[in-house]
Amino acid sequence: MFQGASSLSLDAKGRLSVPTRHRDVLIATEAGRITITKHPQGCLMIFPRSEWEKFRERVAALPMDAQWWKRIFLGYAMDVDLDGTGRVLVSPELRQTAGIAKDAVLLGMGSHFELWDKATHDAQETLALQGPVPDALKGFAF
Repeated sequence: MFQGASSLSLDAKGRLSVPTRHRDVLIATEAGRITITKHPQGCLMIFPRSEWEKFRERVAALPMDAQWWKRIFLGYAMDVDLDGTGRVLVSPELRQTAGIAKDAVLLGMGSHFELWDKATHDAQETLALQGPVPDALKGFAF
């Protein structure tokens, strides 16, 4: 279960250094193999390979009227491996789709991660906090 936020910077080649607490788990359980794809809300999703395979099966089973969603999730998917220093290359195509140039936020989302451009993340979070509370959270005690 991945959780927590990390502020990160991509290097000039577009490599992201995975935080140690996540890197160790990914290496131990997945041999450092992950899949990165586009998220429709403007970020990237990073899956440990075994979780990606489950997600990919669900997406592949979608009906024809969801063909564009298949294209978004499967068409942009890239299998990558952590290098010896725990970095992963985020392709130029994926960085462009999420608007990530340098500063990013990595969020643990349970079974996977989201990778956001920092400015976009901060703006979206501010909007969410200023907006109405979703119905699903109205009975939720904090």
